[in-house]
Amino acid sequence: MELYNTLSDLLAEASNKDRAIRFIDGENDESIVKFADLRDRARTLLGLLQARGMNPGDELIIFSKSNESFVVAFWAAVLGGIVPVPVAVGISDEHRLKLFRILAQLERATLLTETELLDRLLQFSQQRGRDDITALLATKTVLLSDADPDVRGDVYESRADDIAFIQYSSGSTSDPKGVVLTHRNLCTNIRAIVEACNWSEDDTSLSWMPLTHDMGLIGYHLSVLGVGMNHAVMDTNVFVRRPLLWMSKANELRATQLCSPNFGYKHFLKLFQRKGLTDVDLSCVKLILNGAEPISWQLCEEFLGALAPHGLSRTAMFPVYGLAEATVGVSIPEPGTEYSRITVDRHSLRVGEPFRAISPDDANAVSFVRVGNSIRDVSIRIVDDDDQLLGAEKIGNIQLHGGSVTERIYGDESSTTELFTEDGWLRTGDCGVFVDEQLVITGRQKDIIIVNGQNYYPHDIEDIVARLDGLDLNKVVVAGATPRGGQTEELIAFILHRQATQQFLPMIEQVQNLIGEQTGLEIDKVIPVARIPKTTSGKVQRAKLLQSYFDGEFDDVLAQLHAEDSAVRETDEDPLIAELEVICREFAKERKIGPDDNLFEVGVSSLTLTEIVLAIDEKYPGKLDISDLFDYPTLREIATFLKENS
Repeated sequence: MELYNTLSDLLAEASNKDRAIRFIDGENDESIVKFADLRDRARTLLGLLQARGMNPGDELIIFSKSNESFVVAFWAAVLGGIVPVPVAVGISDEHRLKLFRILAQLERATLLTETELLDRLLQFSQQRGRDDITALLATKTVLLSDADPDVRGDVYESRADDIAFIQYSSGSTSDPKGVVLTHRNLCTNIRAIVEACNWSEDDTSLSWMPLTHDMGLIGYHLSVLGVGMNHAVMDTNVFVRRPLLWMSKANELRATQLCSPNFGYKHFLKLFQRKGLTDVDLSCVKLILNGAEPISWQLCEEFLGALAPHGLSRTAMFPVYGLAEATVGVSIPEPGTEYSRITVDRHSLRVGEPFRAISPDDANAVSFVRVGNSIRDVSIRIVDDDDQLLGAEKIGNIQLHGGSVTERIYGDESSTTELFTEDGWLRTGDCGVFVDEQLVITGRQKDIIIVNGQNYYPHDIEDIVARLDGLDLNKVVVAGATPRGGQTEELIAFILHRQATQQFLPMIEQVQNLIGEQTGLEIDKVIPVARIPKTTSGKVQRAKLLQSYFDGEFDDVLAQLHAEDSAVRETDEDPLIAELEVICREFAKERKIGPDDNLFEVGVSSLTLTEIVLAIDEKYPGKLDISDLFDYPTLREIATFLKENS
């Protein structure tokens, strides 16, 4: 593939190709935008931005629920030399607060959004007493609907080392960090990805990953556009509500290139195992890129086994490694080869030491998937904690160097300095080892928690939990862990508690509800502990708590809590409500959802909410849609609604 100097050059070349983007907003709700029309529409929106006084180098925060509007806005900014800043539209307070913090960080930011979203942001900023943000929103906002179709903006001649866009990785919400990516970074990585995956303009891609995510935007829009590939972008919420549609559309479009992290396979399989698929042929699928979170061998095997009767090849599963600070792609296997793993003793994963291979049947066995070799223009090294190179098959810290690696964090010299070694290598924060010349990711240096492909910092969640009466930061530890036999990471809260276990039951509900309301995350387990281990300097030892959890030290107290919770749970006289409670317990894990609890306020994620609705739909087909929950948000109201429509 040609190495373009800028994204503008890439789009100009793509505009000459008879290819298109399909935006899937529902089973029968789609729109198609040809590459040539995309450039014209982007120039129209650019005309609006320039009329509002925006100049090259200004920042444009793109905050839209529409993938089509997002893509047009992104390219409008690029063509005008304006710096796009994609920000995810979330439902929680923390999402809005993160947007406010990003607004405050940027130098000359304008917000591009829709009227409905702007009204919500203004209301929230006023409730929070944020007069500074309210003023910014009132004066520095452009609405997508205001573009004049008869006006075209002037294209700016960008240079390779100009900022192409700022990628706010899904890390700390209290102190969001913007990864600066230049046109050179992006064009270098795009060429490397296309070549490593053997993509061509005859391929067709389908992605449901958010365009605010590096894999969704760079991997499955910019890269596939650059190679001239027809591609489809499914709204993430559509996938969440109708996961089987993913493979139905792959069959319909004869898609050859797909992608998904762990949680996508898990979500798909939950419904597939109950309903299955008919008339779906997946022999067209060449690759499913699997990344964005630690890869579960077991989950990959379940997914491939389930879809083998539909023609999905084992060689389609394609584990890869990347991160926002390296644009997106770092290592990719050889296409057409079957993915593989190593199985090691979970106690032999110390930095600087070799791992110990053991049988998969061993009680201490943990599997890690090989994620290929470094792609073009990226170098990988494995070092100890003093940044000294380690020998073959020794576990160490993964560091990167190359043309696609960022040079800085936006407006943050301290974070930029911490990000690099003295000799200029990027610290990824991940640990790994080379086995048979392929990279294997074994864990993370820091305590980052990955939930549904998104990164979260424990201290952010701990700060929220500490707001509860009787708690403070010294009594709360939050950590992520993939238990033995598990497929995706659990989110666990350890709470200092030295009284009877029954007195701890209200705390569980309070913690789960508060985190759900503030972040949209689900706490899988809330565990009372008599002591929080710390180093001599006072630093919390999360690893020790997690090891105690893995070793089963909390099994008895968890069983006791479950028994006491069941004993105090009131049985509703209505059998339909009781049936709905059973469904909620299945998908909301240990969360207690009563007949009159508002499902939007009990702290379950939108993903879990969707699974509950799908399970109800399976028992009562065509009677309940997720949109009905806004009118009937409690189990009692749902039961009444179902009876009235039976």
